[in-house]
Amino acid sequence: MAMLFNLWFIFYKLMCILSPRTLKRNHMKPWRKHLPLLVTVLLSGAALVHGPIAQLPDYHDFADQTRLFGIPHFADVFSNLGFALVALWGLVKLTPSGRHSRMENGWAGYRLFLMGLLLTAIGSSYYHLDPDNARLVWDRLPIALACGGLLAGVWGDTRQRSSTMLAAFLGVSAILSVAWWYFTEQAGNGDLRPYLLLQGLPILLIPLWQWIYDMPRHDRRVFAGALLLYVIAKLAEIGDHQIATATGAFTGHTLKHLLATGAAALIVANLIERTRVSSLAHVMPLPEASDPPNGSVAKSSSQ
Repeated sequence: MAMLFNLWFIFYKLMCILSPRTLKRNHMKPWRKHLPLLVTVLLSGAALVHGPIAQLPDYHDFADQTRLFGIPHFADVFSNLGFALVALWGLVKLTPSGRHSRMENGWAGYRLFLMGLLLTAIGSSYYHLDPDNARLVWDRLPIALACGGLLAGVWGDTRQRSSTMLAAFLGVSAILSVAWWYFTEQAGNGDLRPYLLLQGLPILLIPLWQWIYDMPRHDRRVFAGALLLYVIAKLAEIGDHQIATATGAFTGHTLKHLLATGAAALIVANLIERTRVSSLAHVMPLPEASDPPNGSVAKSSSQ
C-alpha cells in the first residue's frame, strides 16, 4: 500500500512542479517530452536503491474459502471470467480496426494488452484453484504482459508512432520480470521489483504522455478513471481479509478482480468508440447542395 501511495505522491508533485504554468514561467516547456524518461529513470533508480522487495509470507492465504460446484475458492476463480469477456469483446471488435487510422500506431500494444487480459483469466483461475508459487507464475505473467501492452499502446497513440517494437520489448521485459521473481524466490531471496515496476509505470506514464501530447480530453478522462479503478483494485487486494470480515459477502481479492475488469472494460469501450466514431465520420456522405430557388433559376435564364 505504501508503494502505491508513494507512486501517486511522486506523480502529483511532478505534475505540480511541471504544470504548464510552471514550465512556461521557467522556460522548460520544450523539455516536457523528456519527463516520461525522467520518471522511469527515477523510479528504476529508487527500486535499485531500495533493494529486493520480497513477497509477503502469507500471500497465498486468501480470504475466499468457498467451495461451490466442486470448485475451491470459487469466487476468486469465477471472478476471472470478466477478464476473458472483456478481452474477447476487444479482440472481436478491434482486430478488424487494427489498420484504422486511429488505431494502427497503438494496435500492436493494445493487442498484447488484450491477449494478456485473456491469458490473465486463464492463468489467474488456474492459480486460485490451488494457490502456490509455481501456479502464481501463470497468474503474474499475463498481468505483466497486459501492463506492458497497455504502455506500448498508449505510447503509440500519443507519439503517433508504431508500437510494434516497444510492445515486443515490453513483452520480453514482462517475461523476464516474472522469471526474475520466480528464480530469486526459489533461491530464498525473492525480488518483486521488476514486476512491480512494470505494474507501477502505467499509472504514472499514461497520464503523463496524454498530457504532454495533448490527447483528447475524453481519452484522458477514461484512462484516468480506469487507472483509478486499478489502484482501488490493488488496495482491495491488500485488504482481502478485512473486506471479507466487513462485508461478509465478498472478499477483497474477488473485489480486486471485479474492479480490474471494470478498468479494462473502460479502456476497451473507449477504443471501440474511438474507431466507430471515426469510421462514421469517414462514411457519412456530405449533404447535397440544395437547388437554387425557382426565382433565381428564372432570373439566370432570363439573363
